[in-house]
Amino acid sequence: MSTVPRKGIKATKPLVPEPATIIDVIVETPSIRSFRLVFDDPGIMKEFSFAPGQIGLMGIPGVGESTFAISSPPSRRDYIQFSVMKTGFVTSAIHELKAGDAVALRAPLGCGFPVDNWKGKNILIAGGGIGMAPLRSLLLYILDHRHQFGDISVFYGARTPADLCFVGDRAHWEEREDIAFIATIDSGQPGWDGRTGVLPRVMEAGRPPAENTVAVICGPPVMIGYALAALARLGFAEGQIFTTLERKMKCGIGLCGRCNVGSKYVCTDGPVFSLADLGNEI
Repeated sequence: MSTVPRKGIKATKPLVPEPATIIDVIVETPSIRSFRLVFDDPGIMKEFSFAPGQIGLMGIPGVGESTFAISSPPSRRDYIQFSVMKTGFVTSAIHELKAGDAVALRAPLGCGFPVDNWKGKNILIAGGGIGMAPLRSLLLYILDHRHQFGDISVFYGARTPADLCFVGDRAHWEEREDIAFIATIDSGQPGWDGRTGVLPRVMEAGRPPAENTVAVICGPPVMIGYALAALARLGFAEGQIFTTLERKMKCGIGLCGRCNVGSKYVCTDGPVFSLADLGNEI
């Protein structure tokens, strides 16, 4: 039986992109930028709501659109943020955008994290590289509702210090006394005095308890594979482990049939899944 509710807040007109405007661009790494935008229609912006883990299709008219996790939390409503890694034609064009430029947005789509089911539980978050984008939305939402959750542990890893995103957020998370935040890079680098070691090993060495804990992981597939093995050794059951597969989404609304994972479609059944939902399909 699935452990993730098959529901999510949906765009009113999912086939019709809404005009929006970039209000800020943040250079996260040499290949990742975060774009903050608002809908041009103030009424749409006022009513816009979503769950952590939901996604949007952002594009440039005449160029194309791509799927991105919303990296801002629903509890903060001044803008919508997408963090974009430059990997191809559309994302390269998006990286050329600046404040004041127009985009088109279809959002929210998919199903988010079942955070209402996690109240009172400990939360373990493990993100690698750009995989921290959807986890940022989740973490900020949890911190904005801190009293509803137990202990919070966050592990964030990348190959080098230059590949770690969200510099301002990380400084704030490291200073907070009500969460345990660890950033790690794969191997030592000049000027880096933080933790070293690949994320799954650092996470396992921390020995986070499995009892009453939900683990949420997102990152490169190889990282996810090793993280799943580490969580299994720590005693986490499949129903306690969640991930998000928005990278597999195409049309976003279940029409093209190109995002199937076994018998499930990422755009209609996900992108958030528990490991119990996926079995050996991940």
